[in-house]
Amino acid sequence: MRNSTVRLLCVVTALAAAAATGCGEERRPHGTTRVGDGERPGGTQERARRVAEAWDGSTAADVYRRGFYPMADVVETPENAFRNGADKEAYLTRNFGLRGELPASDRDEGEVAWADGRSLTLPMMDARETLAKLDRDSGGGPELVVTGARLGTMKLVTSRGPATVPAWLFTLDGYDTPLKRVALDPSEKPESPIGPAADSPSNEQWPLQQFVRTSRDGRSVTVLAGHGSCDKGPAADVLETDGSVVLSGWIRDPSDGDCTADLRFTEVTVKLAEPVGDRVLLDAFTGRPVPYGDHAGGMPDEG
Repeated sequence: MRNSTVRLLCVVTALAAAAATGCGEERRPHGTTRVGDGERPGGTQERARRVAEAWDGSTAADVYRRGFYPMADVVETPENAFRNGADKEAYLTRNFGLRGELPASDRDEGEVAWADGRSLTLPMMDARETLAKLDRDSGGGPELVVTGARLGTMKLVTSRGPATVPAWLFTLDGYDTPLKRVALDPSEKPESPIGPAADSPSNEQWPLQQFVRTSRDGRSVTVLAGHGSCDKGPAADVLETDGSVVLSGWIRDPSDGDCTADLRFTEVTVKLAEPVGDRVLLDAFTGRPVPYGDHAGGMPDEG
């Protein structure tokens, strides 16, 4: 794994989906909830309102609702993984080796099939391309050995609800069940109708690192947020409308003293007034959807 000053998080995520909300409905804030200790900075809610107003009913929101955007890890580990610490380290660092042949695919496209009957056809990766998405470590250390693969499917939670998607099922040496990886890339994200809050983050407005999960009932959202070594960690406010859930990240009680320059990541959970459903989950600082996807290995900050 590439050297880094930060430790990343590997999580399996889940999202509870609800019925679709029309893009043209009146925007109606449902209220806000503050998470974390310390004095809440001013200005976070005004920025969140501007982001919500820009997105709600926009072309970007319509494009987002019609696309394929995973809201869970696109990798599913074998049952009872992992058998030892070395294999776990190999997975967290994404260090894979290949011993054997990978099959060719006779399909260039794959279909995302949602539970409500909707579907979307997208370009599909072959087994070798998909394995390359998994194998990120160019160094030494323990590795998981892939001995073969076959094309199958996996269940995945998306921004439009649960779906069945094409996946490559990789056989791993020493495991009876496969490691699955989605064979599709997400749809291209639409251009945001609003720019970032500033050229660089501040303690009062801080970008979120990535989406982690929601609760089973969809009434809380957990994200990964960055912070420094001399503060009390990150926090987040939320502004809900009919079309969006806007999260505003900020830093609790920052210190002006001497601190190391490393960036730490901590999970922040925000309670919602209503299930997130198919509302667009937005980062107030960037003005864009909260990042998601194939989570890299590592552990969160324990502070």
